Amino acid sequence: DDLLPIAGSIKARGGIYEVLKYAETLAINEDLLTINEDYSILAQDNFKNFFSNYTIQVGSTGNLGLSIGIISAKIGFKVKVHMSKDAKQWKKDLLRSKGVEVIEYLSDYSKAVEQGRKESENDPNSYFIDDENSKDLFLGYGVAGLRIKEQLEKMNIIVDENHPLFVYLPCGVGGGPGGVTYGLKLVYGDNVHCFFAEPTHSPAMLLGLMTGLHDKISVEDFGIDNKTEADGLAVGRPSSFVGKIMDKILSGIFTIEDNKLYKFLKALAIEENIYLEPSALAGFLGPVLISGKEGEDYLRKYNIFENKDNITHICWATGGSLVPENIMEEYINRV
Repeated sequence: DDLLPIAGSIKARGGIYEVLKYAETLAINEDLLTINEDYSILAQDNFKNFFSNYTIQVGSTGNLGLSIGIISAKIGFKVKVHMSKDAKQWKKDLLRSKGVEVIEYLSDYSKAVEQGRKESENDPNSYFIDDENSKDLFLGYGVAGLRIKEQLEKMNIIVDENHPLFVYLPCGVGGGPGGVTYGLKLVYGDNVHCFFAEPTHSPAMLLGLMTGLHDKISVEDFGIDNKTEADGLAVGRPSSFVGKIMDKILSGIFTIEDNKLYKFLKALAIEENIYLEPSALAGFLGPVLISGKEGEDYLRKYNIFENKDNITHICWATGGSLVPENIMEEYINRV
C-alpha cells in the first residue's frame, strides 16, 4: 500500500473513500449531484466553493491524517488533523503545506481522537472521521480483499484448501488491518489466515483480544509505555468495534521490537530496492515465526503442515513512499 496514489499508505483505502462518500452525500442532499452523473465534476470550482462551508476533522498518529488531509483539502473542505505526540514532523509539515490545520497534542493517539471528536461535535458543519468506530473507513479498507484476488489471479497464484494464503498486517488501533482481514475473509474464507503485528511497547489489540475487554483496557494498565518508532502503530487502546469482529476471524497476533523494524527496513531497501517506513515492516516477522515451533503448532492444528510449501505469504507494506529522502536515509543508517 506504500504505492497507493495520493496518500502512499493503507490509509488511502479507507480515508479517501470516506471523504469522497461524505462529499457525495452532501452534494446529493443539496441537489448538486445525481448518482448518474460523472463524479469528476466534484473537482470543479463551484463544488470546491460549496465544500468550503464544511470542515472535516480526524485524529491521527500520521498516515490517516495524511490521507484525510490531502484529499479533503484538494476538493475544497476545511480540514483539521488532531495529531498525537508520536506523529513524525515531516508528516505535519506535509499536511500544512497542503493547507491543512494541524493541531498537536502532547498526549497519545487516544487523546487526540477524543479532542478531535469533541471539537467536531460542537460544529454542525463539521464531520469527524473516526478511525476507532467508522464503518465507512472499515469498508474502504475491506475492498483490499477484492484487489488482492485480482492481483493474485493475474500472477497465476492459486488460493484454495491446498494452497493457503497467510497475510501479516501491521496493527495500530485496528481499523486498517481489520478491514483488510474482513475483506480477505469474505473472498477466501478459511483458506486465508490473517495475523496482526504490533510493537512490543504498543500491543493494544493483543491485550484487548486476550482479555476480551477491547477498548476498556489500555497498554498503560499493564505498565507498558506505548513508546515506539512505529508511529502509525503507537496506539494504547484498540478499537472495540474492530476487536469484536476480529475476535471471530483473526488467526493470531505477534509483537515485534523496534530494532527489528529497522533491520527489515534496511534489508528490504538493499535487497529489493523497496523503501518503507518503520511501521510498515512489522508484518515481516510473520513468516519467520510461522517457520518456527509456534508456527509448526499452528500449521498442524489446522491441518496445513503437509501443504506448508504451498503457502503464499503476504507481508502487508502499509506505507513509505512519501517519506522524504533524507529521513529514509536516517532510517536505513539506524542499523
